[in-house]
Amino acid sequence: MEVTGAAWAVTIGVILALLALDLAVGALRPHAVGFKEATVWSVFYIGIAIAFGVVLGSLAGWQYGTEYFAGYLVEKSLSVDNLFVFVIIMTTFAVPAEHQQKVLTFGIVLALIMRAAFIAVGAALLNLFSFMFLVFGLLLIWTAVQLFRHRNEDPDVEDNALVRATKRVLPTTSEYHGGKLTVRLDGKRVVTPLFVVLIAIGGTDLLFALDSIPAVFGVTQEAFIVFAANAFALLGLRALYFLVQGLLDRLVYLSTGLALVLAFIGLKLVLHWAHTIWHSAPQISTPVSLVVIGVILTITTVASLAKSRRDPSAKAHAGSLRATSSREDEPSGS
Repeated sequence: MEVTGAAWAVTIGVILALLALDLAVGALRPHAVGFKEATVWSVFYIGIAIAFGVVLGSLAGWQYGTEYFAGYLVEKSLSVDNLFVFVIIMTTFAVPAEHQQKVLTFGIVLALIMRAAFIAVGAALLNLFSFMFLVFGLLLIWTAVQLFRHRNEDPDVEDNALVRATKRVLPTTSEYHGGKLTVRLDGKRVVTPLFVVLIAIGGTDLLFALDSIPAVFGVTQEAFIVFAANAFALLGLRALYFLVQGLLDRLVYLSTGLALVLAFIGLKLVLHWAHTIWHSAPQISTPVSLVVIGVILTITTVASLAKSRRDPSAKAHAGSLRATSSREDEPSGS
């Protein structure tokens, strides 16, 4: 796929403009977001993402358009799990409602930066070494197995290495001071819980980038499409968070569905690597990938809502890549 400098410039310009808009709404005007506002912004961002895919397919061909929509669907589904962890972080640190937008906007900006770096590195590795398809595939399969094993657990946010290091190295206060990250108390500069929350969000973004980039490279090897799918999937997270905040608890099979998606894409990457060595090895086409991913996510959502209706006490979990403590976390930000 030939992508001109002008196409890159226009795409990045649109993304930066949307990011600036999100920043203005979410960080510069702190307020609690209602359902109506969240719905309007969610529809807006999803509409922009779909419009981009239609334009891409019309100009570059629908093979690439299909790859974009498959990548967008993968990234959007992983973003929902990311949102689940954000909810856990907000609850654990009792982040005031009017400052949650600032935290989410920071998380989106940081995620875009991290994923852009990982995309550049991933694309270079795949171009130089064909065995990286095998490495990425096995990584995704391992992640899928771990996520399935610990599908009924939530990550221990306060056990995050970055959070522990921050609290150990920097003096912290247990009280929020508006939207400030640091304050001066008794003549000494200390960080607020909001600063610690941003560190936790950053650590979460890093972990999700390590999983999501190999996953999207499983449906397309075009760096432009990988970047666009990631960016447009991330841009709507702030509004989507407030829209689905109450629905997340009902997606009881979310982790199971994501584990199946990651395992499928991992298998696709392994088969692609095998095909580079043995041409008789089968490959999974992008249209088939799009259908399989869509079917898995649809069944996951319908089965989750049906389970929640039958058993109102059933609660969804974000899933974890390692065993966590069985104790239930108490909010620690007050």
